Amino acid sequence: MTIPSATPMSAVPAGMAPSDAPVDPQTPEFSRPEESRAPWWRVAVYLLAEAGRGLLSGARVIRPIGWMAIIGAIVLWILGPAYGWREMTTGAIVLTVIVVVCALFLIGRTGYDVALDLHRDRVIVGEHAEGGLILTNPAKRPIAASRVVLPVGEGRGIFAVRRLAAGESETELFQIPTHRRGVLEVGPVSVLRGDPLGLFERIERKDDPTDLYVHPRTVRFEGESLGFVRDLEGLPTTDLARDDISFHALTEYQPGDDLRHVHWRSSARTGTLMMRTYEQTRRSHFVIAISRAAHEYRTDAEFELAVSIAASIGRRAMRDSFEVDLRTQSRALRAGNERQMLDSLSDIEPERTRERIDELGAFVGSNIPSASFVVLVTGRGATATDLKSAAARIPPGARTLVCVADEGADPELRRIADAHVVSLGTLDQLPRVLRKALA
Repeated sequence: MTIPSATPMSAVPAGMAPSDAPVDPQTPEFSRPEESRAPWWRVAVYLLAEAGRGLLSGARVIRPIGWMAIIGAIVLWILGPAYGWREMTTGAIVLTVIVVVCALFLIGRTGYDVALDLHRDRVIVGEHAEGGLILTNPAKRPIAASRVVLPVGEGRGIFAVRRLAAGESETELFQIPTHRRGVLEVGPVSVLRGDPLGLFERIERKDDPTDLYVHPRTVRFEGESLGFVRDLEGLPTTDLARDDISFHALTEYQPGDDLRHVHWRSSARTGTLMMRTYEQTRRSHFVIAISRAAHEYRTDAEFELAVSIAASIGRRAMRDSFEVDLRTQSRALRAGNERQMLDSLSDIEPERTRERIDELGAFVGSNIPSASFVVLVTGRGATATDLKSAAARIPPGARTLVCVADEGADPELRRIADAHVVSLGTLDQLPRVLRKALA
């Protein structure tokens, strides 16, 4: 009898090792099935959380009238069978059918490709901003009729979009009236799907919002320049320098003086080196400081007049190629170019602050000592003492003009300390009054 040869243990594959082979419990391969499972209470908490998220997501599509219908149906289903009232049971059936049928209107796709096109994202207050919504169906199936909502600031516009076939586009034109200055957020565009009774409403956002800047109204100045700076190189000051443009006098040579400025004729006549001395000129550096203190303005229209005054002067100064700084209490506004300046003034609002116009003058004096011309703009609520204190804190050598917005008043020109003070009742008075003040 032939006995089959035995297979040596060394040739047995690792996966076929005998069950009684020693296993090291410290190795990574060792694990117990019961230890790899999460505790039952963790699984329960996870399932409840997911169910809660689903309920919250579904609850967002139910409008208040929809909640009333659902709660009413539940109450009728309880009371009808409990008391044997057929009328209540019938009402419960009717309400349930209505809720179910209205919920079916939420079924369907709203996969539009939406493009929001504002023809101009910067307009002047009173103008209309025009634009268009371009909706495209990129899918191979049609999209049912729906409504598109375009939020504009605190309001919104609603467009009824017809059924779009595969690859079809629809353009909805719109106009946005601007009644006041500000920055309006246009969008995000949302697509609404709902039922005719308004029980349910599903909202899907399709586009990012766009900012619409409503600039303040400005007035044009006649002539080639405002007349602030007549010297092309700047305003001469009382500070003396050894090297500049505006010649002042001759002085004796001091160690360290530049020999290029020796006046040789006078030196030969007197036998002493005589040097040219100049009046230091100040570059044309405009500072427009507008007060945001709410107590200095009697009405909102008065504050709007102040903003328009600041914008008009700053716009003309920039067109005359002057360097312009725009300031309010304790902070600077962006004014690198005309657009930035008008954008900054679009977003400015009065604040309930204790800082008055005199604190604004102190802020300018301490932060911009190189200013050559400072325009302070405030309202009728600022007292003469406040204006005098503000003008006194302006950097020495800088010309100061104070513009007071006094809605409906006749134009007035007066002088307080070293500053010209002009009161304006309307924006159209600004060019004429400034010509008199700066003559």
